[in-house]
Amino acid sequence: MVDLATHPVPPRSGGTEAAPSRFTPDIRAIDTGRPWVWLNAAWRDIAAAPAISFTYGVLAVVSSVLLVFGLAANDLHYLILPLAAGFMLVGPVLAVGLYEASRQLESGGRPTLISVLSAYHRNGTQIAAIGLVLMLALLAWIRVAFLVFAIFFGSEPPALDMLVSRIFFSVETIPFLLTGTAIGAVIATAVFALSVVSLPMLLDRDTDVFTAIVTSIAAVRKNWRAMAVWAALIALFTAAGIATGFIGLALAFPLIGHASWHCYRDVVGRS
Repeated sequence: MVDLATHPVPPRSGGTEAAPSRFTPDIRAIDTGRPWVWLNAAWRDIAAAPAISFTYGVLAVVSSVLLVFGLAANDLHYLILPLAAGFMLVGPVLAVGLYEASRQLESGGRPTLISVLSAYHRNGTQIAAIGLVLMLALLAWIRVAFLVFAIFFGSEPPALDMLVSRIFFSVETIPFLLTGTAIGAVIATAVFALSVVSLPMLLDRDTDVFTAIVTSIAAVRKNWRAMAVWAALIALFTAAGIATGFIGLALAFPLIGHASWHCYRDVVGRS
């Protein structure tokens, strides 16, 4: 768990924390170094529950590889890259079991695979609701990516063996990369803001999806510098996992999942 005694949360300017509103819990002010504390706590959780952590990691790898082969087999290889990037959009809801493992470890319990898989049943309707929101965001991103791809490449996308070199190592595709990155960044930022705290909160508290999303957005607004660092680290670890042929996701996915729980516990005060 995050050791707040060893790594105290710094007071906000003026020495006091903002009072919670009638709808949301208290939100602590943190500094930009806190994401590294969350990652350190995540390493400890992985060491304490390696079977659970790497089960989730291996499932992320296997599902990603199967998706790539499925798209390639159906001549939809041009969707591989946008779907790989879209993994970050739905990743938070896929990591609910990792949040539960960290929650149990924090309370002194010994999580099992069955207990973490059953975590989806806790506050299940609200978790499903935000899962639907994230899925709609993914579908919107895929639709936009498809349109951008069609604008720049027309009806003849690059062949599978030329896909990476044509997109990333060709001067002609720089406008395509800039456009796609800009649109993707807007969607990813919105999804990050509404999900970074909300999903662990729905698992931890008997609350509704609206309150959880409002709390998450407020946490990002209050601590935007630290959250920008955390978002950049998530993007970096995910990109590294994908760049290794998805093998790196076996570690990156559980690391981000466990750290996300500690992010929530660090930022959102007890009710």
